[in-house]
Amino acid sequence: MKPDELKSVYFLGIGGIGMSSIARYFHQKGISVSGYDRCPSRLTEELMAEGIEIHFEERPACIPSEIELVIYTPAIPADNLEFRYAAEKGIPMMKRSQVLGLLTCEKPTLAVAGTHGKTTISTMAAHILFNSHLGCTAFLGGISKNHQSNFITKNGSNWVVIEADEYDHSFLELKPQIAIITAIDPDHLDIYHDYQNLVNAFKDFAGLISANGLLILKKGLENLLSGSYLCRKATYSFNDTSADYFARDILLEKMKYSYSIQTPEGIIGPVQLKVPAYVNIENSIAAFAAALAAGCSAEEIIRALSDFEGIRRRFDILYQSDNFTLIDDYAHHPEEIKALAISLRNLFPTKKLTAIFQPHLYSRTRDLAQGFAQSLSLFDEVFLMDIYPAREHPIHGVDSQMIMKKMSQVAHLVTREEAFREIISRKHQVLATIGAGDIEKLALLAKENLNRQKS
Repeated sequence: MKPDELKSVYFLGIGGIGMSSIARYFHQKGISVSGYDRCPSRLTEELMAEGIEIHFEERPACIPSEIELVIYTPAIPADNLEFRYAAEKGIPMMKRSQVLGLLTCEKPTLAVAGTHGKTTISTMAAHILFNSHLGCTAFLGGISKNHQSNFITKNGSNWVVIEADEYDHSFLELKPQIAIITAIDPDHLDIYHDYQNLVNAFKDFAGLISANGLLILKKGLENLLSGSYLCRKATYSFNDTSADYFARDILLEKMKYSYSIQTPEGIIGPVQLKVPAYVNIENSIAAFAAALAAGCSAEEIIRALSDFEGIRRRFDILYQSDNFTLIDDYAHHPEEIKALAISLRNLFPTKKLTAIFQPHLYSRTRDLAQGFAQSLSLFDEVFLMDIYPAREHPIHGVDSQMIMKKMSQVAHLVTREEAFREIISRKHQVLATIGAGDIEKLALLAKENLNRQKS
């Protein structure tokens, strides 16, 4: 099947961040796109404004008769009425990951994998290549603020940049020329069951890189993946001087970082990074190494990084005044929350840090409760909302109290209404809304309320 030759495509779960980038790809090709999602969201509103038809009830009658392909996310249950209808009618069906494999198979691909950090690094790399002489087409796992989309493309470009998702083994459909692996921490154990199976999947992913390609690893992962790949290898780190790429001469001034990058060819820089999170220094080093390997010049990379505005819901400063700062972040794994807390502490060393956290998935909460408790304890005060179930049914005995009971810091259980009141009270000096569920809606409502108060 050649995706570009299709005339009509239907999406089950079109509002997902990965699904919507593919929907945008087909839509800009002039292919008819429509789809279903469980509930409206900011993203579905944007897709509909772009001319894509979406509905929010399981109604097989809404699937156009001329559909040539149904693309579905693994989060769609097998008993979904539209999924069952398409299967019974014999309509060709493909997972999102399979479609991405087809879309990337004929062009050199830069793929960013890892249990956290991949969205920021892939978006940085895409922004660099897009603004270089190379150009790119990119399928991203977040909304780039520079491009206001999770899909970007430039006519005549050859490279594809993609966020390689490990969930449901999706990234094993890819054949990258350059790949980055950012981290391999326990996650998605509902799929992998134990940590070694997750590691084995990353080994399989590394083995997919072409023999003349390049694997860029966060320093420390090389032993974990040894023997699983035949391509060249490079390592990166924030400050480990044994890595091939690392930062040096770091300065912070007015919430912006300046630094140079040590490379095998010498020191390059300085880099002026507009996005403030401390962890973005390390993220930019990985993107730098990949873009350099793809053929971008150091000057093109430095210029693009200085213009990089960040990603929606990644250390996203929604509101700031003299005495209150509101930040929204997608962090939903203990390591991501830890990185967020460290970044906030570096920017606001004398201020009280408060977190409102909405756990994502019952299985993740059960498996990582201790890690969540330790990371959230880096904040001065924590408010815990109910678990956002996403694709899961409740698990007996699993709730937000599992995290609270293990914390060494002050924590409170709150409803959505109570969480909202905490935000708009402005009694917290620096407050972060955290999670991969629908907590963003709460943060955006609070932002509107705070801006009205300000005016």
